[in-house]
Amino acid sequence: MKPFQLESSMTTMGGVFYPTGYMVLMFPTENDAQQAASSLQDAGIAGDTISLLTPSIFQEQIVRSVGNADIPLPSAGTEADTVRQFAEFASKGHHALMVHAPSGDDGHRVMEILKDAPISYGQKYRKLVIEDVAD
Repeated sequence: MKPFQLESSMTTMGGVFYPTGYMVLMFPTENDAQQAASSLQDAGIAGDTISLLTPSIFQEQIVRSVGNADIPLPSAGTEADTVRQFAEFASKGHHALMVHAPSGDDGHRVMEILKDAPISYGQKYRKLVIEDVAD
């Protein structure tokens, strides 16, 4: 796995977390996330396309990206609400994997590999759509 680094390409023009081409999958514990990462790598998903996001990373980097996204009017999209959902899970100690899965087939493959994993919440960020993958 590679260390997570929030980059400008992972945010909207307004600065809200929106990593197009990635899946963000939440797990109840760090161990669950680590086991899922191992399963992905054992199935041939490159380790440098996977990052672990800890609760502190969510609080220190991702949640802050929401900022004033809903001022003066609520966001037209769901990106701020999605970040708030991640924050809710992170506040309960959930960890996440961010997996590069740019195509639909990539996303389906990731979900097939992790079909028995305890995913508590998951989203796939496509160009103009955030897609529920686990809920």
